[in-house]
Amino acid sequence: MKFSVLMSVYKNESVCNFREAMDSMLNQTLLPDEIVLMRDGPVPDELQQVIDEYVAAINLISYYPLDENQGLGIALSIGVKKAKYDYIARMDTDDVAFLNRFELQTKYMEEHPDISVCGGQIYEFIGTTENVVGKREVPTDHQGICQFMRKRNSFNHMTVMFRREDVLAAGNYQDMYLVEDYYLWCRMLNLGYKFGNLDEVLVYARTNEDMYQRRGGYKYFKSWKMIEQYKRETGITTFKEYASTLIMRFTVQILMPNKVRGAILKKFSRRQGN
Repeated sequence: MKFSVLMSVYKNESVCNFREAMDSMLNQTLLPDEIVLMRDGPVPDELQQVIDEYVAAINLISYYPLDENQGLGIALSIGVKKAKYDYIARMDTDDVAFLNRFELQTKYMEEHPDISVCGGQIYEFIGTTENVVGKREVPTDHQGICQFMRKRNSFNHMTVMFRREDVLAAGNYQDMYLVEDYYLWCRMLNLGYKFGNLDEVLVYARTNEDMYQRRGGYKYFKSWKMIEQYKRETGITTFKEYASTLIMRFTVQILMPNKVRGAILKKFSRRQGN
């Protein structure tokens, strides 16, 4: 089973984090057949130099630099179209994959040909992978994932492996600030595709103390409002669920002070997903 890994790097990525993420891709017990590396706009010279080093040294990297920053959704949509293989695994350029991640996921996908998207659990860490500060758990069976999707994202995005043709049939990634993956899964849910998550932790996801504080503001709320409207219009949720969720998100993302929001989301998300 051949597969591609899809990554997108942009100007704010640190050189050290990028190296650690790339090395975790290149030291897997089962290596990918291709790494599609999107550069989402110009990056600092130091980071560009490291990108060039990897591209020159590693033949399996397919590198696509975009002249201007397009946002993650657009960069990923281009990457999906560029990928050579029928299976694509997502990976962020600041996280660290477990060494057997791809071995576990490809085995699962081969044994479950009806599954379109397969993710897994994550540990959140600060600084080094020895400093784990939380675990974000998501349901594993299709029914549980669909039920969970009514209120929250049922996948840890940096862990997913999906069938390329199914994602393209659902309209691919689209521009939806910070929730482009959730929007894609909702559209796939409406089209009847089947989902799964592994019980195993697949990725160390990098975080910091103020990450949850930043998950606010009108732009972020606007994205969530569009998703909630889509879920309501397509029958994923009821009007009551739509209204209560929107009120809750407006309170947390717009009205709540950053520090209070950060404390609440950190406690909630680390146990129950996005």
